[in-house]
Amino acid sequence: MENPSLVRALAAFPAVPARRPEQAQGRLSLDDTVAIIDIGSNSVRLVVYENLSRAPGQVFNEKEMAGLGRQVATTGMLAADAVDKALGALVRFRILCEAMHVAQLRVIATAAARYASNGPDFIARAEAAVGQPIELISGGREAYLSALGVISGFDRPNGVVGDLGGGSLELAAVDGDTVGEGISLPLGGLALMDRSKSSIRAAEKIVRDDLDHHPQLAAMRGRDFFAVGGTWRALATLHQRQSGYPLNVMHGYTVSAREASEFVRLVERADAAMLESIEAISSARRPLLAYGALVLDQLIKRGRPRNVVISAHGVREGLMHEQLATSERTADALLRGAQDYNQLRARDPRHAADLIAWTEKLLDGAYPGDDPALKRLQTAACLLSDIGWRAHPDYRGEQTLNVIAHAPFSGVDHAGRAFLSLTAFYRYAGLKGVAPAAEGLRRLLTPRVLERAHVLAAIFRVAYLISAGMPGILSQTTLICVDRRLVLSLPREFRALASQRVAGRLKQLARLLGREVEIR
Repeated sequence: MENPSLVRALAAFPAVPARRPEQAQGRLSLDDTVAIIDIGSNSVRLVVYENLSRAPGQVFNEKEMAGLGRQVATTGMLAADAVDKALGALVRFRILCEAMHVAQLRVIATAAARYASNGPDFIARAEAAVGQPIELISGGREAYLSALGVISGFDRPNGVVGDLGGGSLELAAVDGDTVGEGISLPLGGLALMDRSKSSIRAAEKIVRDDLDHHPQLAAMRGRDFFAVGGTWRALATLHQRQSGYPLNVMHGYTVSAREASEFVRLVERADAAMLESIEAISSARRPLLAYGALVLDQLIKRGRPRNVVISAHGVREGLMHEQLATSERTADALLRGAQDYNQLRARDPRHAADLIAWTEKLLDGAYPGDDPALKRLQTAACLLSDIGWRAHPDYRGEQTLNVIAHAPFSGVDHAGRAFLSLTAFYRYAGLKGVAPAAEGLRRLLTPRVLERAHVLAAIFRVAYLISAGMPGILSQTTLICVDRRLVLSLPREFRALASQRVAGRLKQLARLLGREVEIR
């Protein structure tokens, strides 16, 4: 029987104006938006991406905690109230997609609709509500897409991906851009709560039995375990808060397997209401924490991974990655994201190419045979070096640090984020700049890498005085190491650029490099 309120909502579906703003200066694209609606066992979520690219920005992200998988394990049916919530969310998401002029919309449904006997009826009603065909994905495809999402979000990941939803757990190995065979097990938080009749002791036996004899666990040994899903992100949030971690970012958050196991055992035993910082977790997630902790504990015991790495990328990002052309798939996600920020926020985005070449020439001489991973971060830092110019001069350092530290970058670990953030901070605030956020991020870097952040910031402080952030000047000058000297060469027409302030900053850079200054 149809929901009367839903029928009325569809009948009153508003006509969205066809005309759109001619300009949106903060957007890379207005015409290429891609939306994905993910009908999961716990939530129904809409994510709208700016375009189809290696590092797509999110224009909009909204969810409804419908709980479709709440009773499927024992009743075999989607609960009526959960169905109503999900259908209402789909109508709302349809309206929003029309308002945002989404160019491409894909809708998928996972474990709850897959397992429920009334799943086909729900899918038919859901397609009517959203006005779009719905792809009911298999457990194997869900595992594959989750793994592809992790590939999209990390630089050459190596290990096993585990995606814990409300209805199921998917496992698949990844190595670079290769995905191994995946499996799907009915161990999602809602399903496990249902199957165990809300008994942690009974749930533990179910998890032990279901995890026996799967090759994906053997593939985990000594490698990373990439944890995907809202419940595991919630556990990581608790761990960050209780350990005083200095960077409030989930994607790439890494904990040793031993430390993770100790923490999740504490969560299994504790009353959720007594956990410190529990208010950071949504009330809908809290009942599932113990079950998510239990599954993770058993995976660590059996798989013996090296680290647990939290991934904010999963099935939706896997769908996006799957659609990319081969050339875009193989692009560097961090550098693509940094290029987008440069395009959107720099005074003149063309300057970055000059700065990259100028900086690379100097540092190749100062650090021959340098670490390629550090050179990659160096390039990203150049792309991000001018994104804070609009801020008040007194706060450019701190503001830019926070923008970079918390930006939705992929393909970079937390130490890399800290390096990029601190390089930008010292570029604006000076090499002796002090701020609480900067002091926290310093903890994530080795002394060698922190020193490089200072060196790179010092180079930027010279480069921007010479060029004012405009292209065409640095390319006509050189700054190189010659024996024990740091030599700045300027053509005749640019001699006046060698001001006293430039000389002072050159001396500061030279001290860091252990050299004497010469201006030609």
